[in-house]
Amino acid sequence: MLTESEFEEWSKSQGFLSHQLKMIQSIRDSPPSRRVRGRVGNVAGRYPSKKMGLVIQFESHRNELARIYELEYDPSVLEYYDQPPKIKLEYCCLNGRQIGVLHTPDFL
Repeated sequence: MLTESEFEEWSKSQGFLSHQLKMIQSIRDSPPSRRVRGRVGNVAGRYPSKKMGLVIQFESHRNELARIYELEYDPSVLEYYDQPPKIKLEYCCLNGRQIGVLHTPDFL
């Protein structure tokens, strides 16, 4: 996990707009937006991340846990967060109508 000064230096090099930077900083400063749950057909759990210095949640030991391993050991990944705040996905239906749904991503 980056220190505040490392994050500031990195974010300047990326050229983020101010609202984008505020969103990322908010996610960095906040706990996950929800707790994951196990359901029929999946196994929820918690992974103690050395890279992040905290516990990362997962809802699928076959997909999400595998992704955590990739993120954890990929040197090009600086940080990752589970269950960031909901985002609105907007798209056009088959009937041509524009709709939007709220979705909680697995990771940022």
